[in-house]
Amino acid sequence: MKTEPFTVPATEAEAIAEQDRLRPRVRAEGRAPEPLRLIAGLDVAYAVDESCVAGAVTVLDAESLEVVETATVLRPVEFPYVPGLLAFREIPALLDALGRLEHAPDVLVCDGYGLAHPRRFGLACHLGVLTALPTFGVAKTAFIGAFQEPAAERGATSDLVDADEVIGRVLRTQSGVKPVFVSTGHRLALDAATDLALRLAPRYRLPETTRQADHASRRALAAAP
Repeated sequence: MKTEPFTVPATEAEAIAEQDRLRPRVRAEGRAPEPLRLIAGLDVAYAVDESCVAGAVTVLDAESLEVVETATVLRPVEFPYVPGLLAFREIPALLDALGRLEHAPDVLVCDGYGLAHPRRFGLACHLGVLTALPTFGVAKTAFIGAFQEPAAERGATSDLVDADEVIGRVLRTQSGVKPVFVSTGHRLALDAATDLALRLAPRYRLPETTRQADHASRRALAAAP
C-alpha cells in the first residue's frame, strides 16, 4: 500500500514542527467504510535496551475477526524517547510493515493515541494522514485529560476531556474490567471509532486487532538474532 514519505527528524524541535505542519490535515469525522472487510491492528515491541523495535501489522476479517495476514519488520530505533513524540520512534517500522501487506486494510487501529495528545496529533493521527486511511487509537491508559469512571457494564462510556475539549472516549469493553481510551486518528468520528473499538473486543479488554498485533510484534522481536 502507498504512503506518504516519512523522514525521522533530527531534533525534538523538528519533530514538534512536523506535528504542527501535519495536524491541520486531520479530519476527525466520518464513518467506517462500507462494506467494511478488513481491519488492521498496529503495535510495536522494543528490545530490552530499546536499540531496536519490532513493528507489526495484523489484518483481520472484519466479520469473523480471524487473522488474514500479518507483516512484521525489525528496525533500529532512530529517535530518543520524548513524551508526546513516541510516533517518531515507531512509525518507520510500522510503515515498513504496512508496505509488506498483500491485503489492503480498510481501517487502521493503533495501540496508542490520536487526538488525545498534547498537540492533538498522536500516532493514530500521524499514521492516518500518511496513509490517508480511516484510523483511530485505543490506549490502555490516559496520556492526558480528565474523565469520570464509566459504568461497570460492557459498552459504558464517558468523555475524556482536556481544556474543555472532548478528546476521546473512555470505553468499558468488558463488564467489570478497566476501560480503554479511544481517540480519533483520521477520517473517523469519535462515535464511529468507539463503536468499532467495542465491536473489535467481543471477549477481551483490548480489541482483537491490538491483541494480535501485540503478539506478532513480540514474536518478531523474540525471533530476532
